[in-house]
Amino acid sequence: MKFLIITLGCKVNAYESELMKELLLKEGYIESDDPDIIIVNTCTVTNVADNKSLKTIRHIKKTYPQKILAVCGCSVQNNQEQYQNLGIDILIGNQKKSQIVSIIKEYLEKNQKYTYINQNRDIPFENMQIEKFTTHTRGYVKIEDGCDNFCSYCVIPYVRGKKRSKDFNQVIEEVEKLTQNNHQEIVLTGIHTGAYEDNNHDLTDLIHEISKNPKLKRIRLSSVEITELNDKFLNELKNNPKIVSHLHIPIQSGSDEILKKMNRKYDLKYFEQKINAIRKIRPDIAITTDCLVGHPYETQETFNQTIETIKKLNFAKVHVFPYSRRSKTKADTMPNQVPNEIKKQWARQLIKISDELEENYYKAFIGQEKEVLIEKSANPAIGLTDNYLKVKINQKLNQNELIKVKLTKYENKFLIGKVI
Repeated sequence: MKFLIITLGCKVNAYESELMKELLLKEGYIESDDPDIIIVNTCTVTNVADNKSLKTIRHIKKTYPQKILAVCGCSVQNNQEQYQNLGIDILIGNQKKSQIVSIIKEYLEKNQKYTYINQNRDIPFENMQIEKFTTHTRGYVKIEDGCDNFCSYCVIPYVRGKKRSKDFNQVIEEVEKLTQNNHQEIVLTGIHTGAYEDNNHDLTDLIHEISKNPKLKRIRLSSVEITELNDKFLNELKNNPKIVSHLHIPIQSGSDEILKKMNRKYDLKYFEQKINAIRKIRPDIAITTDCLVGHPYETQETFNQTIETIKKLNFAKVHVFPYSRRSKTKADTMPNQVPNEIKKQWARQLIKISDELEENYYKAFIGQEKEVLIEKSANPAIGLTDNYLKVKINQKLNQNELIKVKLTKYENKFLIGKVI
């Protein structure tokens, strides 16, 4: 039987789709663009994500009416009734993705629709292990699931459940398998990655332990909250060269007033002090961030504060998101909602600033020598430095190879590198 998996959303979804793919391939299923079964792993982080998920499903239903359609993930978990009315053959939320093979088997044997959507937040970590990541040069490892932060704008704690972590030794085993299969860089990911905790081990302990693997060259975090970058982590960052010089730390707003409304767990003074401490250890580190514009109560004045903060902290890149109303969340019931046109205008303004910051950061490395992990082996080859600079090299190189290059110039959001 032939299958196709379509993934929407975050790195955790990418990891879970890779797991489903690996399990299906092991059972003799064949990945194909002409599939018998199509699996869609959905996202619900914004209204746009929900709409994209639903649009994808309607397109599949129209284009492949005779195919088996399986739909899973956050949008299903969040909009159960809506999905149950779409005539989907297999419908699961955020649990049982690791049981996809047996679920498909059951569907084929009984020839009746299968639905499983658990609404309980208090659920155990669903054990998942991947041996090789086929869609990326870097190997993702999901170490944590769920979130207990309940930021006012975010629906994810409701659809992903309570925070919970993968067994410490199982993470080490998974990293071992991935490095045996030639992954030189590992990305530790989760819904709230920095909250990792298992058997008195925290995220820093985990990083320290997997660093002992001689085949592992780079360790990257998908995202981490500023409040989790404690002295223990900063000490590890100082002494462990395998941790890449790139941290993605969401700020969400550059106004203390709006941070409070968002139920974020820090103020700007704390955030800035931590950023300065990180840069003292790694002066050239790329610090990227997320910023939400148009949260209820945001005004032109507080937005201007955000612009000042973003420029002052000199991020290497800002991922900008216009605020999206999500039912179940506190912000959805708040007064002082910002009109869509103003949100769009502010987002455009901040994206322009982000583009300038990113270009400045890239250009600062012209003339330097850097190791590049090749992700695309065509001519030109494309790869990433440890500090997340995209580099183009005008020759064919082997994928997953670490190559030392001299960075010669900046061109269309890339640095041009020459092999040394």
